[in-house]
Amino acid sequence: MSAVSSTVNVGRPRAFDIDTALEKALEVFWRKGYDGTSLSDLTEAMGINKPSLYAAFGNKEQLFLKAIELYESRPCSFFLPALEKPTAYQVAEHMLHGAAMNMADQAHPQGCVVVQGALSCSEAAATVKEALLNRRVEGEQKLRARFEQAKLDGDLPASADAETLARYLGTVLQGMAIQANNGATSEQLRQVAEMTLQAFPRAG
Repeated sequence: MSAVSSTVNVGRPRAFDIDTALEKALEVFWRKGYDGTSLSDLTEAMGINKPSLYAAFGNKEQLFLKAIELYESRPCSFFLPALEKPTAYQVAEHMLHGAAMNMADQAHPQGCVVVQGALSCSEAAATVKEALLNRRVEGEQKLRARFEQAKLDGDLPASADAETLARYLGTVLQGMAIQANNGATSEQLRQVAEMTLQAFPRAG
């Protein structure tokens, strides 16, 4: 883990762990949204002052994007690992069940910080909103490419539309995120996942 020195108003520098501070920032952004989070909220949660925040992470926008990178790389992340599954059905299954389990996990804020951030950003945060939308599009493109490969492998029917299938799955995942944010339980989301999988095309 990396650490930097934080100069508290008066006195000698105090070291703080960047990864831990970033985890704290992520939770604040997740709970309050980008616009709803103030620098004071962040510094209080992270245990540092504003000059230390700027020195370690840049401005609020840069800190948010770093927090999103952390969010997507956590061990409980399910999207990218799902793409490595051997069949298209297992890709969808891993994503949907992962969403059901993680988005309603009471150990952290519910829903998906990427989805909620993109929906709640104001015009003043246009750069952040665009970055989040670009991440969604990139994810959909990766999923489409995986389904295109599945068609070539004979794992999906030749009639399957990889682009529409990727968009459909992405739409369900985003809907599950909103449902979780509104209080849906993991079991309720799992039922949505199972219904979605029943309609998933399979070769043969």
